[in-house]
Parts: sequence; C-alpha cells; structure tokens
Amino acid sequence: MKNIIKELRKAKKLSQDELAKTCEVSRQTINAIENNKYDPTLQLAFKLAEVLETTVDQLFTAE
Repeated sequence: MKNIIKELRKAKKLSQDELAKTCEVSRQTINAIENNKYDPTLQLAFKLAEVLETTVDQLFTAE
C-alpha cells in the first residue's frame, strides 16, 4: 500500500517524532509507514488522516 504521509507531514511542518507523539506511536512506526514497510492498523490510519487533515482513502492508495 502506497501513502502520502511524508508529503503531508512535511507540508504541515511536522517531524516524524511530533506526528508519532500525536498519534501515540513510536517515530520508528511512522518511519516504517512512510517507507511502505508497515501497514498501520485501521485505528492508526484514521488517526493519521485526522492529524494530517485528510481522509484515509486519500492518504493510502493501492500500488
């Protein structure tokens, strides 16, 4: 699954650490998601979409 988390995070001037703390996960988790090495849980996907002010379907696309 491909995502645009990194682009949206940078546009909001958030570090991986800041986004991780807001979503209550580790920075390593955010890094793995951004690099398409980990698919987040549905709960985390909704939280990321909320923080990045988008929808889950816009955040993630099938490869």
